[in-house]
Amino acid sequence: MPNAKLKAPGACPVAAFQKLISGKYKLRIVWDLKDGPLRYGEIRSGLLRGTDGTREIAPRVLSRELKALVHSGLIARKDYGVVPPKVEYRLTRKGQSFVPVIAAIRDWGHRYLVGSGRGPSVAIAAE
Repeated sequence: MPNAKLKAPGACPVAAFQKLISGKYKLRIVWDLKDGPLRYGEIRSGLLRGTDGTREIAPRVLSRELKALVHSGLIARKDYGVVPPKVEYRLTRKGQSFVPVIAAIRDWGHRYLVGSGRGPSVAIAAE
């Protein structure tokens, strides 16, 4: 049964989902924001936690991912307009509705890693 809320006739929900979350860090950012608002540095530190091989995230890349998530409506950016600059990011209602999807992906990944003998270290990194 076609969904009347789709923006374009014949639009593929899977392609729309893929476009929404494409990017190296978007899922991890949304997952890290599930417990409340975070500042840029806290998000950056969270992304570095538990990763293998990656020691640095280019500020330009992280800024681009955050801007894309704001543009898609998954997160909101609040600029306090003070010096030194204080900016926080938080999940919107749309972003909060996405957390169970990421949790299901995380659970699947954990089962896959344990079953393949690759160990849980990568799956736990997203916690």
